[in-house]
Amino acid sequence: MADLMQAQQFLNEETGYQRIQGTKPQTLSYGLNDSPAGLAAWIVEKFRTWSDCDGDVERRFTKDELLTDVMLYWVPETANSSCRLYYEALHADKFPPTGLRVEVPTGCAIFPKELIKPPRVWADRAFNVQRWTRMPSGGHFAAMEEPRALVDEIRAFFRPLR
Repeated sequence: MADLMQAQQFLNEETGYQRIQGTKPQTLSYGLNDSPAGLAAWIVEKFRTWSDCDGDVERRFTKDELLTDVMLYWVPETANSSCRLYYEALHADKFPPTGLRVEVPTGCAIFPKELIKPPRVWADRAFNVQRWTRMPSGGHFAAMEEPRALVDEIRAFFRPLR
């Protein structure tokens, strides 16, 4: 229940980016492509809000890591394509598809500060969940925040499938 309450709070307070990217991606992307400071602010704000950093983004990420991420958008000018994904998803006929169940063995690593954490019963309906692990720390950027824990969890998932 706590996870669903957190999800509701996220939906209420933190989805403005989804709405603008889903409805006006071109306007936003031109602004982000035109301003390195604007792009950095847009991206670093997500790292601060979506990670397990308690509001101190540099507790989890170095300035070099943050700048590298910003540069991966700035240099190739990919703000447009990254924003456009939200538009396409919002305007897709059926997203996500209904009535589909993925039978491929699935592992779920649930990081405590991830944006939305589905209840296990919901995941079981859509996926063949073979492993469900609540991780001790980490958020949306778990591969950067907790790389060792994530790798260990992936290995543990695949070990019995070999």
